[in-house]
Amino acid sequence: MIHEIREGDFKGLSNLYALVLRSNQIARVHPRAFLPLKRLQKLYISHNHLTSIPRNLPASLVELRIHDNHIRKVAAGTFSGLGNMHVIEMGRNPLQNSGFEPGAFIGLKLNYLRISEAKLTGVPNDLPESLHELHLDHNQIQAIELEDLSRYKQLQRLGLGYNHIRHIENGALSYLPNLRELHLDNNRLSSVPSGLPDMKYLQVIYLHYNNITDVGVNDFCPMGFGMKRVFYNGISLFGNPINYWEVQPATFRCVSDRMAVQFGNHKK
Repeated sequence: MIHEIREGDFKGLSNLYALVLRSNQIARVHPRAFLPLKRLQKLYISHNHLTSIPRNLPASLVELRIHDNHIRKVAAGTFSGLGNMHVIEMGRNPLQNSGFEPGAFIGLKLNYLRISEAKLTGVPNDLPESLHELHLDHNQIQAIELEDLSRYKQLQRLGLGYNHIRHIENGALSYLPNLRELHLDNNRLSSVPSGLPDMKYLQVIYLHYNNITDVGVNDFCPMGFGMKRVFYNGISLFGNPINYWEVQPATFRCVSDRMAVQFGNHKK
């Protein structure tokens, strides 16, 4: 069982491609420990006792998995010089919104970021604009405000399931023109979020286990023909107090086939 990474531990390993250190008891990493790893692309250091992200990570790094640690703070410039990084998995750390200093993600061109099962009460500020996938499920997010998602125009998948979201401000989703998949299941929404008909590429939306009582005929599909580039292939609405026999069939006119809509039964 490893408790500490010392300065010379990786001496002479300049060609190492991947380093797996998960499920140890690492609490300390020497600030110069990773300097010899000039070609390292994958670092898996999850399930340890780290309280901060190690310093001086190799510039070659593409993927960092540091979930299941004790990280409470991400300092400004933590990832500076890591322009090759595409994937960061940092869920299951006790991170609050205040734990991200301004500039914490500066310099990153990430495709994928997961901060699930943390202690977030809102969408963190200033995440990388390059993101294609953002997963913030299993947090304590209360609402999606108008500007929360305005940076993320390239986002294709957004995971916000298992939060406490009651309200999504009108127009908040309009900043996501390329979104294909949206998970809002297991929240406290009382209506279908506005703006879905304008999302030309949205194919999958999870809304199951909310408090939605009513579904309007124009909640999902645009009114004009040919406005939507791809049809839905998954809409989940089960676990909501909806009388599904009251929903007009035309509501799902832009769905690939009727099996794509899941109503199911509501159990209180």
